[in-house]
Formats: sequence, C-alpha cells, structure tokens
Amino acid sequence: MNWAVSTEEQMQKLAAFPRTNPNPVLELAADGTMTYCNDAARRLAESFDAASPLEILPPETPALIADCLRTGENLINLQTQHRKRTLSWSFIPIVEGRVVHGYASDITERLELEAQLRHSVKMEAVGQLAAGVAHDFNNILTIIQGHADLISQLHGMPEEGGKSARQIASAADRASKLIKQLLMFSRKQVMQQRLFNLNDIVQNLLPMLRGLVGEQVILRFEGLADLPALCVDVGMMEQILVNLVLNARDAMPRGGRITLSTSQQVLEPVSSVLNPEARPGHFVCLKAADTGCGMEAQVLSHLFEPFFTTKGPGKGTGLGLATIYGIVKQHRGWIVVDSTVGEGSTFTLFFPVPAAQAKAAAPSSAPEQASTNATPELARGSEMILVVEDEPALRELVVSVLELCGYRTCQARNGVEALRVWEEHKEEIDLLLTDMVMPEGISGRQLAERLQAQDPGLKVIYTSGYSPGMAGKDIALLEGFNFLAKPYPPTRLASMVRDCLNGKLGPGAVKK
Repeated sequence: MNWAVSTEEQMQKLAAFPRTNPNPVLELAADGTMTYCNDAARRLAESFDAASPLEILPPETPALIADCLRTGENLINLQTQHRKRTLSWSFIPIVEGRVVHGYASDITERLELEAQLRHSVKMEAVGQLAAGVAHDFNNILTIIQGHADLISQLHGMPEEGGKSARQIASAADRASKLIKQLLMFSRKQVMQQRLFNLNDIVQNLLPMLRGLVGEQVILRFEGLADLPALCVDVGMMEQILVNLVLNARDAMPRGGRITLSTSQQVLEPVSSVLNPEARPGHFVCLKAADTGCGMEAQVLSHLFEPFFTTKGPGKGTGLGLATIYGIVKQHRGWIVVDSTVGEGSTFTLFFPVPAAQAKAAAPSSAPEQASTNATPELARGSEMILVVEDEPALRELVVSVLELCGYRTCQARNGVEALRVWEEHKEEIDLLLTDMVMPEGISGRQLAERLQAQDPGLKVIYTSGYSPGMAGKDIALLEGFNFLAKPYPPTRLASMVRDCLNGKLGPGAVKK
C-alpha cells in the first residue's frame, strides 16, 4: 500500500469538509488574523454588506481566541446581534496547530419561532387561568347579587338599607361584565344572543370609544332610524366596535376622522356572484370608515389571518381583526373591506336580520342602573326542583330563593349524589337545575341525559360560570332558553324556572 498517496487523499477529503460545508467555517490564528474561510462564510458576510467575515465576528474575538488556546476548552453558542439578526458562534481550539476553528449559523428565524411558541404557550396558560378565575368570580358574584336582591325585598327594610342593597347588586352586575371580558379573552365565552338594536349598542359604547381614540381623532356616529333588531351577543358586538375603532386609530398616528354608521340592505342573488361570502336576504350593516394611511393589496389579502400585523414589535398582537372576523362569522355574517393607500379604509360588516321578528320591541342594551324602586316580585310555584351545585354557599342561596317562591326542593353537591337523591324523589321532581361543570366525574349534561332517559318529560335548566360550550358541541344551550349564565339575580332565576315549568322554554333535552 502506498501510504503517502493514501495520506494525501485523506487530507484532501478532510479539506473538502470545510470547503463544501453549507455553514460558515473560519480558521483564526492565535493573533486573531483569519487564515481561512469557506464560501458560506463569505456569503454570510456579504449578506451584511461586509467585505470580510472578520467584520461580523464578535468584537472580543482576539481575547476569545487567546482564552480558547490557553485553556484548550471549546466556546459554544456565543450569540451576537447584527442588523436585527442573531448569529451563533462556536470556537474550537486546535492547540497543537495554535489555531482556532470558528463556526457560525444565523439563528434569527429559529429564535423568532421559539419566541412565538413561548408567547403562544403563555397566552394559552393565561387564558386557562382567566377562565378559572372567571368561573370562581361568577359563583361569588351570584351569591353577592342574590343576597343583595333578597335583602332589598325584606319587608320593613329602611329606605337607606334598600338603596345600599341595590347598589351592591348593581356593582356585582358591573363586575360580571368585566368577567365576560376575561371569558372572551380565554375563548370560553359562548354567544348569548338576544334581540338588540345595533344603534343602541353603538350609542352606549360611544363615550368609552371616544376616550380610547384620544383628542386627535374625531369619532362620529351616523345611525339609521328604524333599524331592524338583530339577534346578537352584545358583548361580542362591543368587542367588534372596540377592535374596529382601535385599528382605525392606529392607522392615523397624526389624527384624523372615524365615522361609524348603520344601514340596512336587501341583497339579491346576484350579490353572491360579486362576493362569494354574500347571500341574498335582509341585512343590517355596520360601517367603520377612517381617513388613515390605507392598505396595499398584499396587506388586504392577509388582513384577517391570526397574528398578521403591520405594526412594529410590541405594538400589536395581530388578533384584533381576526377576532372581528370570527365573531362576524359566528353571527352568520361577512365583511367587505375597501382601502386606498393614503386615503383610508372602510370596513362594512353584514349581519342577517332574523326572519321572524319578535313581536315585542327589542330590548335596549344600555347598562342597567340601580333603581330606586322596589325589586320586582319573584315568580312563584309549588313544584319540586332538584338543585345540583358544588358551591355550598351558592347552593344554599338557590334553595332559599326557590323555597321563598313556594317551590319544594331537594339538593345535591355533585352528579353522583344527585343520582341517589333522584332515586328517592324521582316521582316528585319536576325540574332539574344543574351546574354544568362538577366534580366526581359526572357533568350536568351527563346527569340530565341519565335522568331524562328515565323521565323524558323532565325539565332541565343548565347554569355555569364558564359557558355552555364547555358541556359539548352536541348540546343545544341558549341563554334565556335552557341556560342560565352566572351571575344571575334571584328574579331571573325565578322567572326562568317558572317559564320552563310552564313550557315556555325548551325541555333542555340533549340533541341526538
């Protein structure tokens, strides 16, 4: 064997490794001069408009090389910043040759992805925490609001005492609205639709919206008279308005004008040809027009994608418009956006008008004020009600309210105990009032399924501090139908129980 040739071939093969390596490789002498660099290192330097890889090395490289050769230890993953990019350097000393090999990689994209993942995990954890806190607070607020209402109805209560009790109830109601925002943030808030006039929702929110946009922005509202009522979730409509106005404000850093307006349109079948999301029918439109910077076509094509934003770091989550899109779709509507660079943008949201309008006038969405009048009388009855609630103080309050209204009650702290109580009183029980999320492995839905399998005529009302969506997608729950959202006042509890027993509400049966 020709050992000289074999050694030369081996050296050529070894030399090919750094030369053909797709990652930057350098060799540095003990005094810091560069004795070799591969093509990848040159390309990396060129991407920074640098004449040599030496210009993008860590500033303390000579000291690092000396330290590596002195100790004989590797220096791994030393990160440096260049023009908003992050480079990772590793220096490997070759003590015998008095040189150091340097290896570099651009880890900017990896770090960004890791940051996004951490943010996503953090937001999910915060969302779970928010949902749990909201649930506990809703139980507490129900107790506060309930006892305040009961106190205000006591005979012989001094006027000042009754006024204080009503103020407590009103404060609990305002607190419950804050809890709804937590639930919406954590995506645990289900739609709770009622008939509302969109003009009322906008008018009630205008003072807060004007405070959000500041003095540099003029905010106007032009509402169409005699606007048809919509079946909407008021909290979600308010979220849409806040997001639209904040988005418009951010498009006008030097100030400008935002115009909110409402209108109605009757669309013909030809409309769906021009817009695939459109469909024929009667619609109420909410329009938000600004005089901001406008958007290019490329931006418009990604506008409603989650996490897409044109704002700088730390100035936007990219979820505002995505949230609007999701809420509008939940309400069976769609959005049309018109925008011209330098002139502004207009968002038009279409919401379907219910086919069968309620005979009664649509209720106003104005915040309830503490009334100086006496609390309405509780609806009464004599039927037997099974109350299932794991929070002792809340269960005690519900039982007290129902018995005050003349009902007979039996109670259980969870589904397992409720099954035992049912066996003792099933011939008497007319209605099941159950929390949806309970310990011991039986949910409110599962409990209702078991009891209605034995008695199909059993009436059911579900209640929760979370949302009905947590009970499962195959259960029909609507506030005012067979779902009572916490917190609730005693009058609402009594009214829903009476309506359910009278057959005005659905039986709460689970869809098959």
